[in-house]
Amino acid sequence: MSLDLKLRCLSKLFIRSFCISPIPKPLKSVKLRSNKSYTKSFVDVKNVKAIGGKGGDGCISFLHLWCNEMAGPDGGDGGHGAHVMFKASHNVKDLRNILTQIRGSDGVNGRNKDCHGKNADHEIIEVPVGTIIRNNKGVIVGDLSREDLMFVAARGGAGGKGNHFFLSETNQAPKICQRGAVGEHIEYVLEVKSMAHIGLIGFPNAGKSTLLRAISRASPKIAPYPFTTLKPQLGTVEYDDYEQITVADLPGLIPDSHKNKGLGIQFLKHAERCLALIFVVDISLPKPWKTISTLQFELSQFSEDLAKRPKIIIANKVDILENKENIDILRQETEMKVIPLSAKLGTNVREFLSEIRKIYDENKEIEE
Repeated sequence: MSLDLKLRCLSKLFIRSFCISPIPKPLKSVKLRSNKSYTKSFVDVKNVKAIGGKGGDGCISFLHLWCNEMAGPDGGDGGHGAHVMFKASHNVKDLRNILTQIRGSDGVNGRNKDCHGKNADHEIIEVPVGTIIRNNKGVIVGDLSREDLMFVAARGGAGGKGNHFFLSETNQAPKICQRGAVGEHIEYVLEVKSMAHIGLIGFPNAGKSTLLRAISRASPKIAPYPFTTLKPQLGTVEYDDYEQITVADLPGLIPDSHKNKGLGIQFLKHAERCLALIFVVDISLPKPWKTISTLQFELSQFSEDLAKRPKIIIANKVDILENKENIDILRQETEMKVIPLSAKLGTNVREFLSEIRKIYDENKEIEE
């Protein structure tokens, strides 16, 4: 454990022991929300082709001097091609800016007078910490779990030898050289293991995007007509102890998603990369507790580990709730904590932010 992490843990233990501030308070962002018409979605899976650089060709040359017209072979070797490597970095959050085809630079050809070609600089691509690398058969071949950890995706070709290399006692004037080797060409699937600390899960039109806009500066699409989010959107919640919690608005789930209906397996993989899950339910529906049982069933069918993640229930849209007994019945039907709120009006949003901070603190050791 590093010294900085020890100091942070001791300071938090001191604060909690003396009850200075048991739960850090969320901060309201002073920066205005972007008014751009487009939104940037989170890209957590990408297929890439890694192509190593070609090695430089060797050179065939013979040295001619004023004092010796047959000074012998002087063809230089070609330079090595560049490797393609992935490097884990905290400076990158997703795979949005990574190209689908990454090609390393070629080595420089050899020249006369024993001038060797320059080796190409390696192509280093930064990826988020926690990126999993799979080959085209789906087998995990790399796990970049720590910062600055690197994975060689495609090796560059070796440089070819010039004719000076083939000089021997029996062959004083070799007229042969080698061509540079071709670099490797391999396909991979990059997956970000950890997408967000908190994932918002629910049926379409439950108000997940509205809730994300209410607690962060994220700008997911919202509208008064029914539709569903197709790609995950991320927002960040800041607290007064300088801690930041990332919340993800995941695409809507439907029954039989574990059978790959709707967004299906793609959606459930998004949920698998969250530390904790928040069930967002439209409490104005006639029987909202049936939604919870469906969500739990779909998660358990996909992964037992996913079903054991920390979860709370958000009873959204209390501003249009006609039957107030729905909240009491929902609490009786489930053992999870239920927080009634209105994402549109901001009712009980601060209580919700305090609750996700508790979940974050309890499960932070697992993440680290």
